[in-house]
Amino acid sequence: MGIVAVLLSFSLCSQGQTNPNGGKWGPNDTLIVPAIIYQGESLPYKELEMVWVSNMPPDKLAKYIEEWSRLRNAVYVTYPYARIAGTTINDINTQLANVSSKKERKNYIKTREKELRAQFTEPMENLSVYQGKVLMKLINRQTGNNCYEIIKDYKNGITARLYQTVAFFFGSSLKQDWDLNDKTDRQIENFVKEIDGIWYNNPYKPGIPAAK
Repeated sequence: MGIVAVLLSFSLCSQGQTNPNGGKWGPNDTLIVPAIIYQGESLPYKELEMVWVSNMPPDKLAKYIEEWSRLRNAVYVTYPYARIAGTTINDINTQLANVSSKKERKNYIKTREKELRAQFTEPMENLSVYQGKVLMKLINRQTGNNCYEIIKDYKNGITARLYQTVAFFFGSSLKQDWDLNDKTDRQIENFVKEIDGIWYNNPYKPGIPAAK
C-alpha cells in the first residue's frame, strides 16, 4: 500500500545493445520504472490500486474515501517532520533534565530553537491548516506533550497563549492530545504504521533509520 521504495533508471544505451527493430538504443529509449531491492537484487515493482469493499451507499462511500484520503495524505506529508521534531524535543528534555541553572537552560534552548527553525520554517509555511492540525497530533504522539505544553516549557506561558490565540483564529488548537480511543487518532496511527513499514522499518530500503 505504499509508495515505491526506489526508482531505478534502466538505460539500454550502452555499447553493443540493439533494440528489437535493429539499431542501437538511444537516450529516449531509457525506461524509468518503480523497483525495490530484495536480497541485493533490483526487482520491478508496481503498486495496485486500492479496492474498496463496502455496503455503504455510493455517495457515502465516496465521501468516506475522500476524507480517508485527505487524512492519509496529511499524515504522509507531516509524519517525517514530526519524527525529526519529536527526536529533537525529546533530546532537549533529556539534556535539560540535569541542568538547574536558568541561564544555562535558556542558552541551550535558544541554540536548539535555531536548529528547529532552520529545519522547519520553510516546510511549515507550505502546510495547510488541516495538515498543521495533524502535525500537532503527531508531535504529541512522538513526545507525549501537546504543542502548547512544549512552547510553554521552552518559552513561557504568555508566549504559549499568544500562539494558542493565533492557532484558534486559523481554526486550530495547540492543545491537541493524542488519544487512541479517538477514531481519527486511530486512523492516524494506522497510517503511521503503514509509513514505518514501508520506509523506516523496511529492511529492503537501505539508508533509512528504523523507528525508535
